[in-house]
Amino acid sequence: MAPHKLNCWEFMNCGREPGGVLAAVEGVCPVPKWFKLDGANDGIAAGRACWMVVDNGCHRHGRACHTCQFYRRVVFEQEEACHVFSSCED
Repeated sequence: MAPHKLNCWEFMNCGREPGGVLAAVEGVCPVPKWFKLDGANDGIAAGRACWMVVDNGCHRHGRACHTCQFYRRVVFEQEEACHVFSSCED
């Protein structure tokens, strides 16, 4: 059995996933609700493609995805596969 691959809210421990400790205060992050990317990079919803979701937690705080440790982890774990998903439009 393959090991569980972490979704961004698990890795970042942000608490903004549905039912998370900060969801009621800061709102639920759009990433765990973005099911258009369910299964991308072996994640739940956009949990392993969070950089594809407009207004994700990092974008709101002005952070660049390419410098994020989680992004780098997904790239490492998925090798070239994660580059298939370069943008997401409604």
